[in-house]
Amino acid sequence: MPPGRGGPPARVPRLPQIDALRGFALLGICVVNAPVLAGAWTLAAGQAAAPWDRTAAWLVTALFTTKFYLLFAFLFGYSFVFQEAAAARDEVPFARRHARRLLGLFLMGLAHAVVLYPGDILMTYAVLGLLLYALRGLDTRAVLWTAGALVVLLTAVFLVVGVLALGTEDAGQVSDRALEARQSAWYRGGPRTVVHANLAACRQAFTGALLYGPHLLAAMLTGLAAGRRGWLDPARLPSASRARGRLLAAGLLIGLPGGILTAMCSYGPFDARYYYLGQAVDILTAPVLSAAYATVLLSLLRGRSGPGIAAALAPAGRMSLSHYLLQSGVLAFVFTGYGLARYGTAGPAALAGGCVALWAAQLALSARPLAHVRHGPAEALLRRVTGGRPPMTRRARRRAGV
Repeated sequence: MPPGRGGPPARVPRLPQIDALRGFALLGICVVNAPVLAGAWTLAAGQAAAPWDRTAAWLVTALFTTKFYLLFAFLFGYSFVFQEAAAARDEVPFARRHARRLLGLFLMGLAHAVVLYPGDILMTYAVLGLLLYALRGLDTRAVLWTAGALVVLLTAVFLVVGVLALGTEDAGQVSDRALEARQSAWYRGGPRTVVHANLAACRQAFTGALLYGPHLLAAMLTGLAAGRRGWLDPARLPSASRARGRLLAAGLLIGLPGGILTAMCSYGPFDARYYYLGQAVDILTAPVLSAAYATVLLSLLRGRSGPGIAAALAPAGRMSLSHYLLQSGVLAFVFTGYGLARYGTAGPAALAGGCVALWAAQLALSARPLAHVRHGPAEALLRRVTGGRPPMTRRARRRAGV
């Protein structure tokens, strides 16, 4: 939107690479969230299940779990740099704009958790966004050291818990059939019981947010450092081929084996006592595999097929918040009392296939709305809460004659 007489000031240009990464990450988020929304209970090691379901659950843990929420957190930190620059350009206090944005995210996440999905991540982003703002004064090297220290410390915590769990007969992974049956009845009931079940599940989700919050913050801080150095800037990508090669090698030699070991600790051949050791490995190695995914996509975007890939992914990435909420809405309609009430009837394999189909539909439907509007509905609401269009400067008011 070029600035005309009395129009908004020139905008900070969007990087299509960031939008394409968000569009790609939507698939991973859907695949990981769907089993919770659909009631596909975690398969304990040794539990009877169809081979395709066990294989699907194993692959989702090895290749998807943790990797994609880290990618979104990295992009959250990367975009923080652009938001700070935009506030300076618009001559508005960044602290106030950032606080309003985080408040909007928190309220959206609260509604999302209560109504649709208790494992919502937006509230966690909002809280960690305050810490990101507090740490923005660190220089780039200190930011990266802080991120690394958070990952190492969290890994150490899970290693200690994992070692202690090895000495127990039951590491707490045995499912509670009575609880599962009660929760299934709630989700298959009407909207009121669905909300009741979500509220009950929010307590467990809060514990998970506390445990894994440092992991997310580390990814945000890495994104902040990357944004300052312009790692995703198209002008820098051609000169970063050596770094991309190292990231790909690390993904194959560290990230992928780490994901496989994590899946082995969750679904066999190791028993439930090894679960927390698997989580320690995942915390340490998932960022490497996530970075390798991003590197592969960025390399493809620079190739001959890059424009086509960007055209498919970037529009969905520009509406990633709307699509994140839409995924929960579709899955809630299919599996809970809001609609078809098919909770607990689909296995991991069917869910994974359904998620791919849902993601493909989202990609196909994204480009058309953005030909007429600049933002998705959730993004537009968040901009309104944030104060997306800044007040006109004195010079702009003089030019507009107001």
